[in-house]
Amino acid sequence: MFAMMGSFVKLATEHGASLPQIVLFRGFPSVVLLLLWARAGRQSIMPTSWRLHLWRNVAGVTSMWLGFFAISHLPLATATSLNYTAPLFIACWMLGWGGAQRDPVRIAAVALGFAGVIAVLRPSINHDQWLAALFGLGAGAMSAVAMLQIRQLGRIGEPEWRTVLFFSLGVCLSSMAGLAIEGWGHADLLGYAALVGVGVAGLFGQLAMTRAFGVGSALLTAALQYSTIIFAALLGMGFWGDRPDALAWAGMGLIIAAGLLSVWRTMRMPSEA
Repeated sequence: MFAMMGSFVKLATEHGASLPQIVLFRGFPSVVLLLLWARAGRQSIMPTSWRLHLWRNVAGVTSMWLGFFAISHLPLATATSLNYTAPLFIACWMLGWGGAQRDPVRIAAVALGFAGVIAVLRPSINHDQWLAALFGLGAGAMSAVAMLQIRQLGRIGEPEWRTVLFFSLGVCLSSMAGLAIEGWGHADLLGYAALVGVGVAGLFGQLAMTRAFGVGSALLTAALQYSTIIFAALLGMGFWGDRPDALAWAGMGLIIAAGLLSVWRTMRMPSEA
């Protein structure tokens, strides 16, 4: 879903959508659909913990904007690689404070997966791009903080849809500031269709990710997140004519190996099943 969302973002940009527009449509369909679903099911939207939602939104929205800044000032491969340092930050946190999840095998799997990302994307940074690179690294760190807050929300029984709803509200509010500064974009009909795709794919991806981090193994989920790179590469081949070389395919193999290693290790630890 996140790979599809990224493809829709690329398509929307090519057809005149502005960055604040993309951010707005990233959150708005989720807000509408989840509020309709809650109304139909007579579900309460009152959160279990305002504090955890606040920190999740601050970290998640900050990560989104830092990542977009990095993408706009760095080569796409570099910005994407920096954004995918989030699982490494999670692994480092688990190594120090993870308790039962302080598992060196799955931490090694996360590192192996990131090595695969580097092989696929091969980032590079010029001497005048260090500020943007730091912002990209900050996006990865803040994304890790957001994911750990999602885990805490899952542990206290917060349903996934409510976590995604409040995050989407935060995304919409943050887009208003961007629209006030930059104004509305000039998207054509296909651009607006792509913007809707950004929101719908983002909604289902966010629900799946929230569920995985909320009740599953944080390190397993972190390693499997790298599979986004593989799906993105396949979509790039199908729609933009991208042709990965041998090193890129080897990197995808490392990503798959990291995911399989994490799955195997988690299955050997039934207490986390």
